Amino acid sequence: MSELYRFIHAEKANYPVTLLCRVLHVARSSYYAWRDGEAARRARQAADDALAHEITVLHVASHRTYGVPRIHAGLRRLGRRVNRKRIARVMRERDIRGVTRRKHRSLTRPDAKAKPAPDLIGRDFHAERPGIKLVGDITYLPTSRAGSTSPAGWTWPPSRSSAMPWLITTAPNSSSTPSIWPTAGATWSRAV
Repeated sequence: MSELYRFIHAEKANYPVTLLCRVLHVARSSYYAWRDGEAARRARQAADDALAHEITVLHVASHRTYGVPRIHAGLRRLGRRVNRKRIARVMRERDIRGVTRRKHRSLTRPDAKAKPAPDLIGRDFHAERPGIKLVGDITYLPTSRAGSTSPAGWTWPPSRSSAMPWLITTAPNSSSTPSIWPTAGATWSRAV
């Protein structure tokens, strides 16, 4: 909308404002409100520039590691009361970013004293017929919940009357209730 108002403001010397507003389907009162708010917009931009300077000083002093929460706390310590969302907006507009130094946390923590399990099949997974070499593993699959994983593994049905393996997973929308899907042995493929 402001492009239209700027156009009207630039062309008002050549054409009447009433005609320009009618042709561009803009209310005259809206144009005049935009024109009267120009001083307020300039004052806000100047205030944002001053705030950006203070943010940059704190950011550089932190070796460019502080993000919005620490910049906000630093400004509060200096006696400057500024809304945290405004700080986030000013930092985003000027591409000032903090550094996250979180270490990757593993899902499992192996016991240092434990002896590793022996490799009984020697990493040879080829078998002449089904049922000779049975191995198991737990794989964590991403679920629909943000930051959540679900254990999944292969098992045989309790009756063992079928030679068809089943995939067990935890349903993402349930309270850890396992879902069991039959698979067609080697012909089963998971959609990626």
